[in-house]
Amino acid sequence: MHKKVLYSRTSCQKFRENALRIFLIRFSRTERRVITVTKTKKRYLITSALPYVNSVKHLGNFVSSLLPADIYARFLRQRGEDVLAVCGTDDHGTPAEVSALEAGMSVEKFVEQMFKKQKDIYERFGLSFDLFSRTHTEENAELTQHLFLKLYENGFIKEKEVQTLFCKNCKRNLPDRFVTGTCPNCKYEHARGDQCENCSKVLDGIDLINPHCIICGKSNTEIKTGNHLFIDLAGVEKKVKKWVDSHEEWPKTTTSIANSWLKEGLRPRSISRDIKWGIPIPLKGYEDKVFYVWFDAPIGYISISQRWAKEQGDPDLWKKYWKDPDTYLVNFIGKDNVPFHTITFPATLIGADEGIILADFVKAFQWLNYERQKFSSSRKIGIFTDTALELYPPDYWRYYIMKIAPERHDTDFLWTEFRESVNNDLADILGNFVHRTLTFVNRYFDGKVPKTSKLAKIDKDILALLKKTAEIADKELSELEFQKTLLTIFEFARECNKYFQTKKPWAVLKQEDKTDAATTLNICIQCCKGLANLLAPYIPFSAERIYQYLNLKENVHQASWSSVEDKIANDHKIHSEPQPLFKKIDLEEIIKHGLEWGGDSIKEVLEKNPELDPTKKDIEKKKKPKQEKKKTETKGSKTMSKEMITFKDFQKLDLRAGTIKEVEPVEGTKKLLKIQVDIGTEVRQIVAGIAERYDPKELVGKQIVIICNLEPAKIRGVESNGMLLAADADPEISILTPVKEVPNGSKVR
Repeated sequence: MHKKVLYSRTSCQKFRENALRIFLIRFSRTERRVITVTKTKKRYLITSALPYVNSVKHLGNFVSSLLPADIYARFLRQRGEDVLAVCGTDDHGTPAEVSALEAGMSVEKFVEQMFKKQKDIYERFGLSFDLFSRTHTEENAELTQHLFLKLYENGFIKEKEVQTLFCKNCKRNLPDRFVTGTCPNCKYEHARGDQCENCSKVLDGIDLINPHCIICGKSNTEIKTGNHLFIDLAGVEKKVKKWVDSHEEWPKTTTSIANSWLKEGLRPRSISRDIKWGIPIPLKGYEDKVFYVWFDAPIGYISISQRWAKEQGDPDLWKKYWKDPDTYLVNFIGKDNVPFHTITFPATLIGADEGIILADFVKAFQWLNYERQKFSSSRKIGIFTDTALELYPPDYWRYYIMKIAPERHDTDFLWTEFRESVNNDLADILGNFVHRTLTFVNRYFDGKVPKTSKLAKIDKDILALLKKTAEIADKELSELEFQKTLLTIFEFARECNKYFQTKKPWAVLKQEDKTDAATTLNICIQCCKGLANLLAPYIPFSAERIYQYLNLKENVHQASWSSVEDKIANDHKIHSEPQPLFKKIDLEEIIKHGLEWGGDSIKEVLEKNPELDPTKKDIEKKKKPKQEKKKTETKGSKTMSKEMITFKDFQKLDLRAGTIKEVEPVEGTKKLLKIQVDIGTEVRQIVAGIAERYDPKELVGKQIVIICNLEPAKIRGVESNGMLLAADADPEISILTPVKEVPNGSKVR
C-alpha cells in the first residue's frame, strides 16, 4: 500500500512538471512578449520589495521579491555586469507600531531588534545584496523630505479635509493597520485599514464594514475630520500612463493591475498620518503628523543606495545608478505592491522632477499559497523563513520555492511536493550524478581527472547539450524567467544521468582497455562543473560544494557565466572524500511538520496510510493492554514473529535491484558463493550461502534485490558489501527477483 501511494504521488508530480514544461513552451511561442535588455545599458540596478520590519517573513514574501532579486543579481555578476542590488527593512508606519505594542517594547527598540533578526535570516539564506539596510535612517528622512518639498514646490501636493476613524475607548486615531474589518470589495472579514490582503484593494479605514480597533478589539469608533496632505496623482497621470504603456514586455500581473488603476482614473492619494512613528512632515501645521509609510518606503531604495555609496567612500556614486538613463532598473515585488511601484512611487519621482530614473522592468509575482490556503503573517499561517532554516538547509527551500514560483498564477507550497522535489530532483538527479562521478574518479583513477580518447556521438551530444543549455539558460534568465530556467537546467541534469547509465563505466572498467570509461568520466566531470556554474544563482551553497569537491581554486560565484564550457584539465586532482550533496527527507519527518503547521497534502497521505499517523499510534499504545508476544506456526514454515517495526525503521533499508554479472565459489567452503552485482552506479561484491541450492552459471544474468547499506563484513576472508534477499523454506532457498526487469539501481520500496 505504501508503494502504491508514494508511486502515484511521484507520478502526479512528474505529470505536473511535464505539463508545466509544455505550458511554458506554448506560452513562449504564443503569448509571451519578448523581453529585450538592450546592450546600450551600461549597468543594472536591482531592488527587492522592502519587507515590513514588524515580523519575520514567510516563504510567500521570500519567493515574490527577495529570492528572485538575489538570483538575478548573482546571474548578472557571473556575466560580468556592473550590478547594484539593494534591499532593507521597511521600518515605519502602523505595522511597526502595532507589533511593538504587542511585544511590550518601544517602537525604536523593537524595530532595531527585528531589523537585525531579518538581516541575519537573509544572510543565512545566502541573499547577496550589496547592501541590506533599512528606512529608519538619516539618509531616508532627508531624501523623503526633500522629494516632498519638491512636489510641494511643483504644485503636486494638495491639502484636504478628510474623515478618519477614531477609537472612543483608546482615545486615538486609527490609521491603516490600527483598524480591521470587512473588505467592501471582496467581503474578506480580516481586511486591514490600508489594504485588503485577500483582493489587494487599497483601502482607507472608513471604507471597512464593521471596523474594529486592534488595540482594544472593540468597534466603539467614530468618524472625525481633519486636514491631511495628498499627492495629486491626476496631475502626472498622462506621464505615468505613457511610461506604463511603453512597457508591453512587463508581466501581465504588473500591467493588468497598473492599467486597472489608470482606467479608473488617478485620484489624490493621502501621504500623511496621525501617528508618531515615521518621518516628520516638514510643513507648517503638520508638525504632529508623519509621512504615510508607502510614501517613504520606496524612496528607501534610493536612500539605501546613498548609504551604500558612502560606505564605498564616494557619496555621489549612487547617482551613477539612479540618475543615469544607461542604468537598467528592475523592481521585484508581489502583486499587492504593484499599485505603489507602477503608480504612486513613479508619480512621486515624476512630480519631484529630480532626474531620478523610473523602472525599466517591474517583475510582479502572484501569490504562493500554503497548502491551498493563503500565507498570512498576521494570522501566522505557513512556514516562516526563520523556521525554514531550522528544519532544512537553505538550498532545499531556494530550489523548491523557485521550482513552484508563482510567476504567472498562484501556486501552492505542499509538504509532500517539497519532500519529493528534494529527494527526486536534488538528491537523486543532481546529487547522485555528482557523487557517483566523483566516487568513480577517486576509485578507479586515483582521484585524477582521466584523459579522453576519441569522442563517440553520445559523448559529443552531451557536451553539445551543455553548451545549448547554458545558452538557453542565459536567454531565459535575461528575460527574468526564473522557473523556466530552473526546469531547463534540471532537464540537462537528467540527461547527464542518462548518459552515465548508457555508457556504464562500471562495466567497461572491468575490461583491460579503460579508455572509454576514462572518456565518460572526464565528460561527467565537465558536466558537474557546468551544472555548478548554471545552478550557482539558485542553490549557491551546493554549487560551491561541487566546486570544492572538484578542488577548483576559484569560487563558483566568481567564475564567469561564459566559463561553463571551460574544461577541467586532465590529471587534475579532485577532493578525495566527497560527501553526498543532499540528504533525503523521510516521509515521517514531513508528516510531523504537516501535522504541526497544518497541511492538506499530509492529510491526504494519512487518509490512505492511517498507520503512519503518529497521533493515532500514541492513542493505540495507550488503549492496548500489554500482552505477551504470540508466535504462530504453520506446517512447512518457520516460526513467524509478530513483533512490529516502525515504517521509519523500514525506510532505513536501502534495497535496490541489481543484475548478477559474475559468480564463483569461495575457496574452502561448500555453501558460499562470491557474487558480483551491477547496481547501476557500481558493481558490488557480496557473499551468499546459496552454493548448495544454485549453480553459479544459473545465477549469471539474473536480476535480484540486495541490501546496499549493510555494513561491510568479511566472510571466510572474502569481503561482502551487501546481502541478497531470499525466501528460506528449508530445505529450499528461493532468491527474490523482480517480476519485471527494471533499471539496475532501482530502489525497492
